[in-house]
Amino acid sequence: MAVYKRGNMWWYRFVWNGDEIRQSSKQTNKRTAEKMEAAHKNRLALGEVGIRERVKIPALKQFAEKDFRPFIRQHCADKPRTLAYYEGGLASLLAVPTLANAPIDAIRQEQITAFVSVLREKGFEVSSMNRKLEALRRMFKLATEWEKVGKVLPIVRMLPGEKRRERVLTGEEWAAYLAAAVAIGDDALTAYARAQAGIRATMRGETPAAPRDPYILRDAALLLMECGLRPEECHRLRWCEISEGALRIAHGKTENARRVIPLNERSASALEMRRTITGGSEWVFPAPTKSGHMEQSSIKKQHAAACASAQITFLPPYTFRHTCLTRWAAHMDPYTLAYLAGHSDFTTTKRYVHPQKEQVLEAMRKASEAQSPHRIRHSDDSRQIPDTLEKSVIH
Repeated sequence: MAVYKRGNMWWYRFVWNGDEIRQSSKQTNKRTAEKMEAAHKNRLALGEVGIRERVKIPALKQFAEKDFRPFIRQHCADKPRTLAYYEGGLASLLAVPTLANAPIDAIRQEQITAFVSVLREKGFEVSSMNRKLEALRRMFKLATEWEKVGKVLPIVRMLPGEKRRERVLTGEEWAAYLAAAVAIGDDALTAYARAQAGIRATMRGETPAAPRDPYILRDAALLLMECGLRPEECHRLRWCEISEGALRIAHGKTENARRVIPLNERSASALEMRRTITGGSEWVFPAPTKSGHMEQSSIKKQHAAACASAQITFLPPYTFRHTCLTRWAAHMDPYTLAYLAGHSDFTTTKRYVHPQKEQVLEAMRKASEAQSPHRIRHSDDSRQIPDTLEKSVIH
């Protein structure tokens, strides 16, 4: 008997008259699979069935274009970033002829290693290379599930050394950045007022263009920092998703991204001020983009200018989310923190929490005080502790 497990199903494999027979039993019970293998051999011996023609294994490029690409376009239609993620991985994979033209079941670790070498020569970071390897791993998984191959495909392992976002803003850095974002909005309004009183407006009859949304950077940064939103969640926020003092995130990377986040006084005030300038738009952050709402490019220049003005090292907007979750972690239990972050497991949440030196020292100080014999001896409740117990604790 030669049965083996692939996923949850048992397969059987044997050789008959020089031809290899490999087939899924579509059973989760090993004993049943063994019986099916024996029955297949018996039918072959009696001449009831013939040797099946081997299924032609598609090349990686053929499988990608015919099966994988339609699949991800259908299942990721409402997730443009995920779709772009897989499309980018496919473009890199199919750009290597030795990999793209090879049958899926003929791809070996040597070819995958050669693909990684090509990416390294092009200057890709480890994180970017891993994203493309994840696309290949997903293709292998689906090819196996859809029985496009008859043997086990190689394991696609991620590369070590991937950089993680570890930066957390200090209170001083955040205050400086927010002041810089406010100053950018003030400067835009000042420039507009100056243009209205200028020669072009007063003598030539030209009407200066009013700033569309001067404080968009300030308001977006506040929501990211105060509510721990992902940038794309902030960009796609609708007014109908804000009610009763809370944000109701209706879309996200996973089902756990759908959550309710209470608003604090600061973020609630910023949103109320925005209602007067959005002009009846359904979006909290409307913008002249294809989607109709703010995109990452909408505040790219302002964000860089704010970092420079605040004299802090340039940071991606995602840093605000990391900072928010790190601050929340000091006052919340892990379950509540994972819920507000929109994570399905604590492993992901752990990557967003970066204890700072001051927090670690404060926690150690409190732990030391709690365990201190001197504190126990002189506490107000020490007279209520029996002498024998007090001696055992102290000595």
